[in-house]
Amino acid sequence: MQATRLPNGVRVLSEELAELPSVTVGIWVENGSRYERPDQAGISHFLEHLFFKGTERRTAADIAEEIDAVGGVLNAFTGKEYTCYYGKVLPDHLPLALDLLADIFTHSRFAAEEIERERSVIVQEISQVEDTPDDYVHELFNLAFWPGHPLSRPIAGTAESVGRFSRDDFLSFLDVRYRPDRILITGAGNLRHDELVSVAARSFGELGGRASLVDGGPPQPQAGVWVHEKGLEQVHLCLGAPGIAQGDADRYAAHLLNLAIGGGMSSRLFQEIRERRGKAYTVYSFLASYLDVGYVGVYVGTSAEWVREVVEVIRGELGRVVREGLAEAELARVKNQMKGNMLLGLETSDSRMSRIAKNEIYFGRDVSIEEVARGIDGVRNEDIVHVAKRLFRPGTLALTVLGDLRGEKLNDQVLHE
Repeated sequence: MQATRLPNGVRVLSEELAELPSVTVGIWVENGSRYERPDQAGISHFLEHLFFKGTERRTAADIAEEIDAVGGVLNAFTGKEYTCYYGKVLPDHLPLALDLLADIFTHSRFAAEEIERERSVIVQEISQVEDTPDDYVHELFNLAFWPGHPLSRPIAGTAESVGRFSRDDFLSFLDVRYRPDRILITGAGNLRHDELVSVAARSFGELGGRASLVDGGPPQPQAGVWVHEKGLEQVHLCLGAPGIAQGDADRYAAHLLNLAIGGGMSSRLFQEIRERRGKAYTVYSFLASYLDVGYVGVYVGTSAEWVREVVEVIRGELGRVVREGLAEAELARVKNQMKGNMLLGLETSDSRMSRIAKNEIYFGRDVSIEEVARGIDGVRNEDIVHVAKRLFRPGTLALTVLGDLRGEKLNDQVLHE
């Protein structure tokens, strides 16, 4: 991995992989929904959409036609703590991808008519999530677990907040947040670092200023039970607890524990809830980590009459790992699973590009694959027990339920029975 910092603070990072048949370049901005005020909820995501709606020399159709003409991909995504605009092409078409990315990032028009059209699109996107209960229950869990904090809010915002934004709001937000000290240019695949630096300097070297800091620190978790009645065939539930930050010293043990609990078909909860009891089709655990905070949880889609039983099974498994950790063979299995997932997930240029950027954002340096593998291999069962005790402390569990409980009443007692 090679890294260069331009005089204005823009960071350029790349990994030259001549054996890959593709190349991916991304413009990352250390800005996401976490850095929005309540009245700005969803503005980062809205902006991401608008960057593809026309520049001073290209219409939205021109942008789409040019990347389609070479079989490439030009896309973007917004997270809680970053936004990425990226292009993936064959090596011969890298100049085009770089030109398109630079053009949309520095010369987008944000035309009034495009803003209104995209406003309607985003409202439909928000509605789609609300009509997808296995996604929506996660948003409801976040809102209840971290009340009042930007990390709890949906990335897309709400129909109400999205309906308020004006063109001036977008331009003001760009002026405050899209500054060179928050921008990374990352590339991976069949490319040359010096050429990427040259393009970055030409396209982004004139940007100036520094981004304003607006984050007020980590959220305070809220334990308890929240029930959202809705006429659905299934009941969807998320049961979670405070987790760890991205750079936490216990991160390898936490990820291994997550895999053992619900990270695949061989995991404890999948085997017990689905395979042995037949109480769910979908069951998995998850670990969400940010700069200074995180949470761990379990999702299950089940029937109303089985909710209490499912919660009891989950709590039982959490208690067991706190007391015992993992068996020797189980720990060895999830270590191999985690390393295999990592390596298989890095077979493409876009995944390599993302790895470079996230390492810079969360660690400020390259974290090699070899370093990660050593960290995984170094975890012992006492480390698993230690992190399990950290994560699943008494009185910290939170449960969000979405669906038709058919008269079943749930309260905090379900977390203590």
